[in-house]
Order: sequence, then C-alpha cells, then structure tokens
Amino acid sequence: MVSMKNLLKNITSPEDLKKIPAESMDELCREIRDRIITVVAKNGGHLAPNLGVVELTAALLRVFSPPKDKIIWDVGHQSYVYKLLTGRNKDFDRIRLYNGLSGFSLPSESMYDAFVSGHAGTSISVAMGYAIERDLRDGDDRVIAIIGDGALGNGMAYEAMNNVRANCKRLIIILNDNKMSISKSVGAVGNYLNRIITGKCYNHIKGLLRSAFRSLPKGKNLVEHVQHLEKTAKHYLVPGLFFEEMGLRYVGPIDGHDLPKLESILRSVKTFDQPVLVHVVTSKGQGCSYAKKSPEKYHSVSGFDLKTGELKKSAIPGFASAFGSALVEEAKQNDNIVAITAAMSAGTGLELFEKTFPRRFFDVGIAEGHALTLAAGLAAAGKRPVVAIYATFLQRAMDSVFHDICLPKLPVVICVDHSGFVEDGPTHHGFYDLAFLQSLPDLKIMMPCSGSELSKMLNLALKSDGPVVIRYAKKALVLEEEPGGALVLGKSDRLADGKDLALWAVGRETAVAREMRTILMEKYQLSVRVVNARFLSPFDREALVEDAKKMPVFTLENMVSGIGLSKVVDETLVNIEHHGVWHFCWSEMEACSHGAESDIRNKYGKTAEGLSLKIVEKIKEAKDRKENG
Repeated sequence: MVSMKNLLKNITSPEDLKKIPAESMDELCREIRDRIITVVAKNGGHLAPNLGVVELTAALLRVFSPPKDKIIWDVGHQSYVYKLLTGRNKDFDRIRLYNGLSGFSLPSESMYDAFVSGHAGTSISVAMGYAIERDLRDGDDRVIAIIGDGALGNGMAYEAMNNVRANCKRLIIILNDNKMSISKSVGAVGNYLNRIITGKCYNHIKGLLRSAFRSLPKGKNLVEHVQHLEKTAKHYLVPGLFFEEMGLRYVGPIDGHDLPKLESILRSVKTFDQPVLVHVVTSKGQGCSYAKKSPEKYHSVSGFDLKTGELKKSAIPGFASAFGSALVEEAKQNDNIVAITAAMSAGTGLELFEKTFPRRFFDVGIAEGHALTLAAGLAAAGKRPVVAIYATFLQRAMDSVFHDICLPKLPVVICVDHSGFVEDGPTHHGFYDLAFLQSLPDLKIMMPCSGSELSKMLNLALKSDGPVVIRYAKKALVLEEEPGGALVLGKSDRLADGKDLALWAVGRETAVAREMRTILMEKYQLSVRVVNARFLSPFDREALVEDAKKMPVFTLENMVSGIGLSKVVDETLVNIEHHGVWHFCWSEMEACSHGAESDIRNKYGKTAEGLSLKIVEKIKEAKDRKENG
C-alpha cells in the first residue's frame, strides 16, 4: 500500500501512479500543484498552463502506458506535471536552470518524451506520424496528441486534422480548452451524451445495428438517415459537428478537473478503432488564486512571491517595454500605424498599444504566417503596419516575409524580439532567422544596442518606403553613456577610438564590447576602438574597410557563426588586404542549452573577461606567425 502522505515522492514512473488509490488522487493533485508553484516561484517558468492540466495529465498516465503509448504535448511548456509523474520529480528543483530539466518536452531528457515540442500546432502532425508507423507494423500501441484551444488556431493543426481520417485508423486528440467554461445546460447534456456514446455496449450495438440495417432493402438509406439524425442532435447539443465532419469522433465537452470522469472517458475512447477528439475544458491557474485570476499574467514568469504572487521585476526594462512605449508615441503622431501580434501581446510589449489604440491593434492568434501576410495587405492598402514577433516564431513565416512583403517592397516594419540567446533553450533561441533575412531583396535590417536606440530606429523605419526588420534581444541594457551619434541609415557609430584593434559589435553585445575595452586597456595596455554596427543592411562597408586596413578587427554578436555581422564583415573584406578579422559568435554551441544567460556565458567564455583573454591570445598568435615568417 502506498503511503497516503508525500504521495508524489513515491512516484518514480507512471506504473507507480497507477497504484495510487482513486480516493487519494485529489491529495496527489494538491501536492503536484504545490510543487509546481514552489519551484516556478524560484526558477521562473510556465505557471498557469501547468496548473490547468494536473488532472488531465494524471488521467492520461493512469490510463495509458508510455513510452509504449506515445503522449505528445503541443507546446511542451505545459508538460511540467508530466515530468513530475514520469520519474523527474527528484530533478524538478532545477527545471529551466543550466544543466537542469528543460522547460519543454525533450526526448534526450527522458524516454517518456516522444517529441521535442516548443512551437504550437505540431502535435497532431507528429502524432499522425507515430500512428501511421504503428498501423504499418500492425501495432497495438496508442498515440495521443494534446493540443490547446489557442494552438488549435494554428494552420498546421487544421492541415493535420484534414488529413487524419484518410491516413490513421486510431488516433486520440485531446483538445485542452482552457478559455471556455462549461455552461450548466450544455454541460449536463454533454455529460449525458458522453456516458452513452463512449460506452462499449453502445458502440458495439451501434456497429451491429449498422450491419443489420445495411442487409435490409434500402438499409443503406436507413443508416444514412440515422446518422443524419445523430449529427443534427449533436449540432444543437454539443459543439462537435465541425470535428465530426472532418472524420473525427467527437467526445465532450468534459470537465478537465473531474479526474474520475476523465479516467472513465479515456478508458472508453482507448477502445475506439477510429480517430477521436476528446474536448476537455480546463482552467489555467487552477489551484492558485492569483494565477487563476490572471492566467495571461502568470502564463510565463521570471519568478514571484509565494504568498502574494507579486512578480519579480527586472531593475532594467526590457527591449519589449521600450518598443511598446515608442510605438504608442509614434502612433499618436500617425493615424495610419497599426500593430499586429501572433498571440504575444504581453511578451512583445504591445499591451500599452492595445489599451491606447484598441481599434488599431490586431492579435491574430498563433498564426505567424497570417500575421505577416495580413501586414502586407494592410501596407498595400495604405496603412503602416508594425508586426511584433519573436525571432524563433518568425522562422515559421519566412515565405510570407519573402513573397508577400519583400517582393512587392511593401513598407512593413517587423520588430523581431527575443533574438539571440534566450533562457528557454534550443526551441526558442533566436539564432537562425538572420540566415534567411539577410538573403532577401530590399530588406533593411537594424539592430539597436539599447532601448533609446530602438526608439530612434522605429522612427526611422516608419519613414521607410520598403520593408524593415528591427531585431533585438529579450533584455535591454541601459548603457552608462548612451550612443550619441546621429542615427543615419546604413552608418555605424564609433563609440570609442583606439589604434591597436577594433571591436565591431551589434545589438546588446555593444555593451560587452565596451566592457572589453576597459579590460583590454587597463589589464593589457591595448588601445581599443569600439564600433556599434547598428545596421546589417545597408551595412557601413566604408567604415569597416577603413578600420581593417589599419588594425585587426574582432566582431561580437549573440549569433551562430556564418550569419549576421560575421557574414557581412567577411563579404566586405574578402578581396581587401587587411590586418586580420576574428568573429566571436556562439558557434561552438550548435544546440545551445537552456538556462540563465550568465551561466551560459561563463560556461563558454562569452564574458567580457573571457573574450578579452581570447583577443590577447589571437593577437599574440598573429604576431608570432609574422615574426616566424
């Protein structure tokens, strides 16, 4: 018999969970919520989404048997409960920390994680892949995809659902609806119908009757008539006709916090020999008063006070805050400015714009391609659209940027947040978008080093007659001396002069370059020039060539090698005799881990001190080669 206290500590696998008596499951769910709240308060992470799926996750693991059965989470940030119940409780204190658990599903972390999931809308497609493979080998394992109502608005989810019936014999889709509540009337009818349509006896009898009817004269017409009546009833009583028309058996809506009901329903649909969608209604933040009251506020947090729920705030405002304030000021002067986001109004800093100009603000949901092409349409119609989007999500809409914005040279401003390294890890690092953006025709690319420079760049971008990308990190920096040079399109800004070497930096790495200058001058007696590149396209090639002919050039950027600043510098100097050029990127971290940026910098020597030492070594190596012929 499992102890009735500290139930969670006794669970090292889903098999242990199955041994917990049903009457003890409410206590276990409370322990899970307490564990998540305590750890996220300290480490930060996704709070409200995980509190909402406690009972759902427990039910899934009591009914199904991963890793044989495949449970695939759409946007794996809601998999904290799953981690706790699949043997990772002992390591949960270090979730999202360097060398700790990932904040997302990660197969390399556990055999229970079927797929990497950091972006929305992918789960049904992935689950179909697993289901088709199972059917090809005549397997008996189950495949379950859990997708939220927000992610269901992603185009890929609909593409997959449109294809399920034609390709899969058995697939279970859990629609985790955490925005709608179940009204009493619909809920009562839904519960009644679920008891009937998921019952083994009902489905067995229904199959027999269908066969019997078809053997009768005009039996086919009779079957079709009964099916029509069933669909008509569902159309008026439950919101499942759409899914039924797509070939999915619809079950729901079900109270997602009623654990016995969830288990009962899941055990029933487990026997279905056809694709099924189970509509589960949950509440984000369940079991935590402040998270349930403000689920968006507590969706993803950097930490908070356990007693009051007060969020930890950075002493320095992020780029998103500077962008949001600057855009509101621009919009006050120009009625044609409109703002667009893909379900990230808070994360991108657009909350103030939404509040100030509600009719000029458009949240299109998790539909990045639509967001960019909508902006193209608005620009073609004469508006000045500004799209705010994370770098990692912009990658999902590249063709919209190319085909719909750049080719027609439309004046769309794309503000790319969370560029470079971010704490969430590989699925969210903004390392790769520039590889595509730099190849596009007529696209201007700006990278501010501070919040004030971002404001100036936004003003300049809104005066442009073509597409512009303004690309910046999650965290801003307030420099001791803000750049004073006038902002001129395509011109760099020399922040400090020197004669021994030049540090060309872009974005937030400009601050690191200034720290390095102090170290190199005081510790190594080197005279260092610091240049804020500001623009990648158009690029200040003239200034770079001038520096490279006089002294070695080192570039700094929060990027992988071969793209970004290093790319444009190499292209500029390829046929020019110079004193040498070296790039300090993040190239040795092909799958850079999650964790605090300070920890990653220390690990890989990306601090001002570490990079300064590397510069001294490079200069010495170059000098030795020259002396030795």
